Amino acid sequence: MRTFISCLSFFLLMLLFCALPVSTCFSQELDCNVQISTQQVAISDKSLFDDMQKAIFEFMNNTKWTSDVYATEERIECSMFFNITQRIGTNEFKATLQVQSRRPVFGTSYNTTLLNHNDNDIRFKYLQFDQLQFSENSYISELTTILAFYAYVIIGLDYDSFSPKGGTTHFQKALSIINTAQGSPYQGWKAYEGQKNRYWFINNHMDEVFKPLRDCYYIYHRLGFDAMSEKIIEGRKAITEALENLQQVHTSKPVSYNMQIFFSAKSDEMVNLYSKSDDTQEKIKVVNILKRIDPHNTTKYQKILTSK
Repeated sequence: MRTFISCLSFFLLMLLFCALPVSTCFSQELDCNVQISTQQVAISDKSLFDDMQKAIFEFMNNTKWTSDVYATEERIECSMFFNITQRIGTNEFKATLQVQSRRPVFGTSYNTTLLNHNDNDIRFKYLQFDQLQFSENSYISELTTILAFYAYVIIGLDYDSFSPKGGTTHFQKALSIINTAQGSPYQGWKAYEGQKNRYWFINNHMDEVFKPLRDCYYIYHRLGFDAMSEKIIEGRKAITEALENLQQVHTSKPVSYNMQIFFSAKSDEMVNLYSKSDDTQEKIKVVNILKRIDPHNTTKYQKILTSK
């Protein structure tokens, strides 16, 4: 009798477990906020863009991008802001896209920015109520190809920040998308279109020349910021060493696109970090490094030396 009751209890427990929403057990990788602005274009039917925003939101958040298991609270916080700049015909649009992603810092409530990037080569077709479809092996639509590319970039950078070159598998997926998009009629995918586009971002990131930059994503976040909740001086020292190593990239590829993308996400944070240091020599050393490898933000970095 006891055996029967035990079996029945186990069976009922399993039924209860299976009845729970999937999100309570595991979830997709991304927690992506999507916004679309149409202020620069005349629109007669706002519902088209409302539907577009919903479709993009569902595509980013409901697609299973990896084979890894994520708890709901582990999903990567990110956002995509589309600014529609021109409507070409009925179903074709030009836009700019701002992509951001963040990750939590161990032992704190602070989220550090991993990616803060503006892509100005956005042009796509969208027909209201169409289901967004994507294939890793073939080019189906410009919109989903762009979305999938940045999904893998976001995931790759997140993994790079937790383990050395941890995002390689996901960057290889992004590189595969670049290859399948070579037949796209739109800009952003090809080497000859310029040095600052999606093609060069992912090819640079996988290039051995940029290894110190990939190492920096790990050292800066895992050995630097994650350590500073307990050992602030040691954590900041690790970040300084990572920045020193970036000089190798600058020497080989001065003012490279990928370095600009890194500092777009990190320049303000580094000013705030080193402004709090009591070590004057450390401040001078860091400012000299930053002014050399990121000259665009020289004025900003000078504030480190004038802070008290």
